[in-house]
Amino acid sequence: MPVIRVITVGGTIDKIYFDAKSAYEVGPPAIEGMISGLELNQTFSFTALMRKDSLEMNDKDREKVIEAVSSCNEKLILITHGTDTMVETASAIGDAFPEGELKKTIVLTGSMKPAIFRDTDAPFNVGCAIAALQILDNGIFIAMSGGIFPHNKVRKDQELGKFVLR
Repeated sequence: MPVIRVITVGGTIDKIYFDAKSAYEVGPPAIEGMISGLELNQTFSFTALMRKDSLEMNDKDREKVIEAVSSCNEKLILITHGTDTMVETASAIGDAFPEGELKKTIVLTGSMKPAIFRDTDAPFNVGCAIAALQILDNGIFIAMSGGIFPHNKVRKDQELGKFVLR
């Protein structure tokens, strides 16, 4: 079974509470702990690329993500990302590869609540992303809100608090 490269860039999924600041900030990647105790058939390789709230991501950060995607040997890539600009990063990756040139399957996911919360959607979204990587053809997708969406046909509906087709 092929190795799944996990690239983490931050976002709500990785947020932790700092008592001294009385605020949530992006902490270490949560996904490795989420899947390490599971008896999965997949092998994972982890790259902690950055720890950013997606609202703070800029073009230079997206270039780092594109470089990480381009330079890894794995063909299956899961990217954990903040939900507010996940679609923009997915589009930047798509723009970096001319039609048919991308020979990888990339799925971006995250969560609406930090992974440390009891009622978080993080494990469900990560599970959907892992399953999607195993069945999708090459391309860029978003696994959120119980759906697997082509990156160029999805948006985050702020009012509903979920991802929907556009």
